[in-house]
Amino acid sequence: MNKLIFPFLALTLVACQQAPVPESKSKPIPEVAKPATEEPTRIEIVLKSQPEDVQARYSFRHPQQTLDFFGIEPGQTVVEALPGSGWYSKILIDYLGPNGKLIGADYALEMYPKFGFFSAEQLDAKKTWVADWTAEANTWRDDDDASVSAFTFGHMPAEMEGTADVVLFIRALHNLARFEDDGQFLTAAANDAFRILKPGGIVGVVQHQAREYMPDDWAAGQAGYLKKSFVIGIMDTAGFELVGSSDINANSKDQPAITDVVWRLPPTLATSKDDPVLKAQLEAIGESNRMTLKFRKPK
Repeated sequence: MNKLIFPFLALTLVACQQAPVPESKSKPIPEVAKPATEEPTRIEIVLKSQPEDVQARYSFRHPQQTLDFFGIEPGQTVVEALPGSGWYSKILIDYLGPNGKLIGADYALEMYPKFGFFSAEQLDAKKTWVADWTAEANTWRDDDDASVSAFTFGHMPAEMEGTADVVLFIRALHNLARFEDDGQFLTAAANDAFRILKPGGIVGVVQHQAREYMPDDWAAGQAGYLKKSFVIGIMDTAGFELVGSSDINANSKDQPAITDVVWRLPPTLATSKDDPVLKAQLEAIGESNRMTLKFRKPK
């Protein structure tokens, strides 16, 4: 996701490896200017309606290309891991529409004490996360938007099995991997993803990517980065098949050293708040280099 992490990264963490396997490459298709008479698509309308601070991240997060790559469409049931304060949730709730459903999935309650920096009050609040997040997410929607519900990994309700079209792990795997040896939290989350998906359903992964030559102990999640080979191996073990890989969210400027953590970069800038020169250097890099992987549950 070794056991040390900056306490002041708590809000970011919660808001917010095996031989390589052959994979298919899918490059993002350059956008083509539309004729003036062509109507905007639903996703374009949704994205243009988001607040300015959300739109400011589009150049790094590429939500339209990412959702298109994963095949997300209105009317689907989509599970979003670690939805946090709703950066992607608010887009999905609107885009999925009245026949769609968004299901938030948080880390297991048992995992949070392992971070070591949450207060007793914060840990206690996690006990009601399912109800609390669902209530908050309902304030983000109206009658023309998707319905919402939630669960925590390792405690998925049986009635949700086989109901979802897509499960999204967007910058959500590193902490699961970080504590895998102390509770198998990543294994449990991958297994829940398999169980909740319909046959042929998709898992979409966007994850801070470590280069394959980096030390395994550094790329185990505590710095935020994982190796692509590790992620593919975990999903393969859970029963998924890799069906696509894209450079949509790649950033070649992000070249971390083993002393670096992903939260040094925007939007957190955790290591440079009092150093304007360093802050400018990190802002010039932009958000992290991210793998974008598409897996399928066999039919």
